Amino acid sequence: MVRLSALQSDLLKYIIENGYKPGDLLPTIQEISQSMGVSVAKTRESLEIARVLGIVEVKPGRGTRVSSYRFTPAMTLSALYAVGQDPAHFEHMRQMRNALESAFWDEAVRRLTEQEIATLRKLIGAARRLLSREPAQVPAAEHRAFHLTIFGRLDNPFVLGVLESFWDIYEAFGMNVYMELDYHRKVWDYHERIVDAIEKGDIEAGRSLLVEHMSLLQHRAVPQPASESRPAMFE
Repeated sequence: MVRLSALQSDLLKYIIENGYKPGDLLPTIQEISQSMGVSVAKTRESLEIARVLGIVEVKPGRGTRVSSYRFTPAMTLSALYAVGQDPAHFEHMRQMRNALESAFWDEAVRRLTEQEIATLRKLIGAARRLLSREPAQVPAAEHRAFHLTIFGRLDNPFVLGVLESFWDIYEAFGMNVYMELDYHRKVWDYHERIVDAIEKGDIEAGRSLLVEHMSLLQHRAVPQPASESRPAMFE
């Protein structure tokens, strides 16, 4: 049983105590304010914080509904702040992401469907076409989709939140921009070999290739001083 006294938000306590579930429509701000015994201004502020954290969805004219829980919004917001203060924190996040992907690899791969494996193949093809253009294009969306497709069936919102947040920070920090085309081509060579291993049912070989390919970023990612590499959020 959750000790609600440890939850430092009157609004979140209100949602839990009143049994609101994802999809439920919350009362008006005035009604919530009266029920909690706080000002309308404070309630409105609490709702905005909850919206930013992905806890509620606010639609003008349609009210406020409780959202399904996702760890990503809170994780991304905190990580963007951390990297904005010190770009070296990107490396700390990269290490955590690598450890999670390796640890949850078996479970994630065993849950993949044939359709999702086919999606991985399509992403590889799309990425190679982009890299072969003149001028070449970085397959940023494909790179993100490749990894998140592999781990997308995990029934763990915290692991998924960290993995999704990593890609949010990767993009905001501009890591795609810093890498040479040779790096991207090597990454997609590894991706193809990873899918080959998955299709053969060789989960351990796939994990080994995953770990090898993630080390490419470690050797090439050199964080810049904070003043020179602010994420897009801060520009």
